[in-house]
Amino acid sequence: MNSRSQKMADLCYTLLMKIRIRYFASLREVMGQSEEIITLHEGMTVADVRAMLSTGYPRLQPLLERSLCAINHSYVTPETILHEGDELVFIPPMGGGTLLE
Repeated sequence: MNSRSQKMADLCYTLLMKIRIRYFASLREVMGQSEEIITLHEGMTVADVRAMLSTGYPRLQPLLERSLCAINHSYVTPETILHEGDELVFIPPMGGGTLLE
């Protein structure tokens, strides 16, 4: 099998999934939207999505590095594998306010 045929065969067996990403606060401002549905390769992790977004939107990188992550309303680590239909939320650090003494 030549390399072109191998690539076509690999594509045929690559499973795709859709997830929803929700953006809050400063992330929403940078993205210009509060949520989107994206298509990913099966087996991708939260860290993979974070890297993909940072590459596509460089202004997001410092925000995403400091953000907490949740899937389906539960906090997760960046190594967590995503599944079809998951809702991924990046929760940026909150700032502002005043200290009460």
